[in-house]
Amino acid sequence: QVQLVESGGGLVQAGGSLRLSCAASGRTFSTYHPFSTYAVGWFRQAPGKERDFVAGISYSGDNTYYGDSVKGRFTIDRDNAKNTGYLQMNSLKPEDTAVYYCALGPEPGWREREYDYWGQGTQVTVSS
Repeated sequence: QVQLVESGGGLVQAGGSLRLSCAASGRTFSTYHPFSTYAVGWFRQAPGKERDFVAGISYSGDNTYYGDSVKGRFTIDRDNAKNTGYLQMNSLKPEDTAVYYCALGPEPGWREREYDYWGQGTQVTVSS
């Protein structure tokens, strides 16, 4: 059993910043399969649109990947001691408005099907 809870979403003006958190818990995170063995990914979905890859980070934190639309503006990181992933979002645009989801999987890739566990999402709204 794995539970992921996103937080930190809200309403922000264009050009502003938000920091999202993804707290993981559950018996999956045992001595032999801790949070640090999973890659963390962030996806987002706007109304009427497909769910898109935002960012991913390897289990060690050494490798990060970003969708083209957020490169240079968003930063993904993690704190394995706290079983938590983060997404720092800067220079936000109205186009960033969406529900943001965190996920865990074996690789920090851009394909949804490569992730095994998903959170419920948190709303981010960017006003013009």
